Amino acid sequence: MKTSYDILKNILRTEKGASMLPENKYLFHVAVDANKVQIKQAVEDAYHVKVLKVNTVKMRGKWKRLRYQVGKTSDWKKAIVTLKQGDKIEMATT
Repeated sequence: MKTSYDILKNILRTEKGASMLPENKYLFHVAVDANKVQIKQAVEDAYHVKVLKVNTVKMRGKWKRLRYQVGKTSDWKKAIVTLKQGDKIEMATT
């Protein structure tokens, strides 16, 4: 069985994520094989908050070129987690 930290890779701090904070939504980079129920339990366990809704998006890897080699970055999964009103996740500002 996976732990919360195996499912949640990291919290995404992007411009889009910052615009969603007033709506109490947070972006996470999660394991590709994790489902919505596992993501909800992992966020509640790791951050001690109440999750109302989880939306997931599979992000396709991009084609990259380095000199004469062509390769593709890995596919990954993004989760948009909506928290209960009044709950929030503290993020370090660095």
